[in-house]
Amino acid sequence: MSIAEMRSLARSMFDRAISAADPSLAVRRHLMTHPFPHADGRWIAIAIGKAAPAMLTEALQHLSGPVSALGVTHHENVQAIEGAEIMTAGHPVPDRAGQAAAERIIELLSQAGPDDRVLALISGGGSALVPAPAPGLSLQDKQITSRVLLESGLDINQMNLVRQHLSRLKGGGFLRHAAPAPVTALILSDVIGDDLRAIASGPTVSPLGSRAEALGLLKDAGIFERLPQPVQAHLQQQQDDTPLPEAQNHLVGSNGISLDAMHDGVRGFTPRIVSRSLTGDVADAAGTILEAARQVTEATALIFGGETTVRIRGTGRGGRNQELALRIALAGPDRLDSDWVFLSGGTDGRDGPTDAAGGLVDAGTMDRMVAAGVDAKALLENNDSYAALNAVDDLVITGATGTNVADVQVMLVRPQSV
Repeated sequence: MSIAEMRSLARSMFDRAISAADPSLAVRRHLMTHPFPHADGRWIAIAIGKAAPAMLTEALQHLSGPVSALGVTHHENVQAIEGAEIMTAGHPVPDRAGQAAAERIIELLSQAGPDDRVLALISGGGSALVPAPAPGLSLQDKQITSRVLLESGLDINQMNLVRQHLSRLKGGGFLRHAAPAPVTALILSDVIGDDLRAIASGPTVSPLGSRAEALGLLKDAGIFERLPQPVQAHLQQQQDDTPLPEAQNHLVGSNGISLDAMHDGVRGFTPRIVSRSLTGDVADAAGTILEAARQVTEATALIFGGETTVRIRGTGRGGRNQELALRIALAGPDRLDSDWVFLSGGTDGRDGPTDAAGGLVDAGTMDRMVAAGVDAKALLENNDSYAALNAVDDLVITGATGTNVADVQVMLVRPQSV
């Protein structure tokens, strides 16, 4: 198998990962064994996240009686749905459109009575899409906080812990507005370990931790003083410990399902899922992947899933998947005595503030960059992985996929003696 064919195989495995996370199929699979209960009043169906249009479209086919439906997704993934109101918002930094969507959600939930039922369809991206600033905070306060968190190197759970305590919807706030109507939630996981409290910052579950823990985390990370004064003041106030209303929460899709699909789609290589929790800084993740590849003795497809982090040092464009791919491209030729191809991509089709899902590199990527006059190390130092990969056509471009189950990686390794 040539390098070009190995690249094609890596891309087809990535496409299988996305297909396995199809939100419509996830909802349909769940409803085959857990049909929606009867509502004496009406259903209020609210979908939030990158997969909102697909999840809502499927769910509406299974609801009977009067239905009020609202979907909120990012600007690039909008689609009309008959019988539903659709709103779009910014991601990853919240915007005014998202604030308007959050207020609309709160308005709908406040209309729910004891005979009504509320259906929440939650997927990744929901945390940024529906900013509902806590009393005393502005949208600008949340935007500044979001940027500080994204640049801090904190992992997704740590960021969501903070976000939950700055919102009227996150960390179970959705349930308070829906009461007294019972809530059923179908959740598509974009976090490793599938902790429901972390997905979209947990609108239908309890918070990841206390306000005091969020405060301590920010201080330990050395970023508390960079937050707006109203945010600092809010986090130092006493937390409301009134018990949350209960909800029926169901996980319907995850990163693990996509990894299994990648495993089953390999040809010509022995597939092996190395890690279902590749997290931490991209530099450490690159070392883990290269070490696993170095130990390969036969043609092997090493599969990883997770969500790494990037510490912003420069002013360039990129994302964690592009930076991970660039780091592998830089270090791979010296670390590996084999033919290899590596792909890292976000299943939502968007990696950082770019139009790329990630990067697809091989043992010849660095030679192509040198020939193109690209200083890969300098671009990496400036967090400009997009420019480096784009110069040699090593970006993975899918467009918005309509789903989100975190990131996946595949390292195809063929020792030269094989």
